[in-house]
Amino acid sequence: MNILITGIAGFIGYFLAQRLLSEDNQIYGIDNLNNYYDVTLKKARLSHLSLSSNFTFQYLDLADRSEMAKLFQEHSFDCVVNLAAQAGVRYSLENPSAYIDSNLTGFANILEGCRHSQVSHLVFASSSSVYGANKKVPFQVSDNVDFPVSLYAATKKSNELMAHAYSHLYKIPTTGLRFFTVYGPWGRPDMAYFKFVKAIQTNQPIDVYNFGKMKRDFTYIDDIVEGITRVMRKPPQVNIDPDNSSQAAYKIYNIGNNSPVELMHFIEVIEQELGKKAQKNMLPMQAGDVPMTYADVDDLMKDVGFKPSTSIETGIHNFIEWYRDYFKN
Repeated sequence: MNILITGIAGFIGYFLAQRLLSEDNQIYGIDNLNNYYDVTLKKARLSHLSLSSNFTFQYLDLADRSEMAKLFQEHSFDCVVNLAAQAGVRYSLENPSAYIDSNLTGFANILEGCRHSQVSHLVFASSSSVYGANKKVPFQVSDNVDFPVSLYAATKKSNELMAHAYSHLYKIPTTGLRFFTVYGPWGRPDMAYFKFVKAIQTNQPIDVYNFGKMKRDFTYIDDIVEGITRVMRKPPQVNIDPDNSSQAAYKIYNIGNNSPVELMHFIEVIEQELGKKAQKNMLPMQAGDVPMTYADVDDLMKDVGFKPSTSIETGIHNFIEWYRDYFKN
């Protein structure tokens, strides 16, 4: 297949591209290489992908309407996987315009491109953040998600609504994926596990929010990629269920480990792996944060026969092995 991956220099984009290249697909990747986190890490990921003759990279910003239109005019893609976005709940409080430009304007440009080039399947990244402070667990796709607690979450919910409208109007088979706290080697330096390892290694204190009373459905990168690739191979069909208000070829899935981990246990696993104790700076909950995430993955299991299963012990071990090798410490 000829596949477009946006956000190709990002964490998930990099691993997905590696997997798809190993299966002899043609990958066209775009990224604007923004400086939200260390661009050196993004370029290192790209250098690995560039070793394949089936990989093409273009520096491109999703928000550039004319260049995005040109991309879809000049290339034909069997599948588009949109992973590009301004990430981070907390950063959305500091720089909201970045989220509007990338997550809304940029996503609209993706939808327009798919509309005008008859793409066979659009797969896009949503987020567990759409569930807000939902107290009903585990989080189900059918739950009400009308009350986001951050702008980031609001943009991801908006993506789901925009995608459904385009799927309905222009018959674009579309799948949205709500990712739950993705982690692993080559991950994002702004994520807690990355910060924790760096701080503990350098004898610096770590910030522990909500006084440690948090749970996260940490999902290992290999499980995320397996879920994406299986979903890519199964575009949704037009919904003919008379009891369903949507008749679009549109589907949303959770991809999470279905096993929330307490934050304090998560820290203990890192301490054990490093052989060092953390200095903990206990703090109240941050604005826009939630106390718990927990994915119901029954639909994913039913439709594509897969559910994530990598333990936090295995995942953290693999991350720290990579971290020590990459940073030579």
